[in-house]
Amino acid sequence: MLHKLIDQYISRLTKDDINSFGIKNGIELNDDALNLIYNYVKNDYKTIIFGNPKPIFDNIKQNVDETTYQKIENLYLTFYDKYKNYL
Repeated sequence: MLHKLIDQYISRLTKDDINSFGIKNGIELNDDALNLIYNYVKNDYKTIIFGNPKPIFDNIKQNVDETTYQKIENLYLTFYDKYKNYL
């Protein structure tokens, strides 16, 4: 059931949603970074949530500035810790 809810949510997710979420959490993404994050979330969210996201984060780290990367990583870890019992 949880997987289906996540699938439905991701299918409706837009770049504006990603951008707004980032801004609310102190992360401003340029167009290239926004496209990169959006594509990973849309195409690889199962790996990000349930698998080993290290290769994804390594690629993000190479394509965004260090401050932005640290904010993204910290946000991921915060939400992962908060919801890991539901996964």
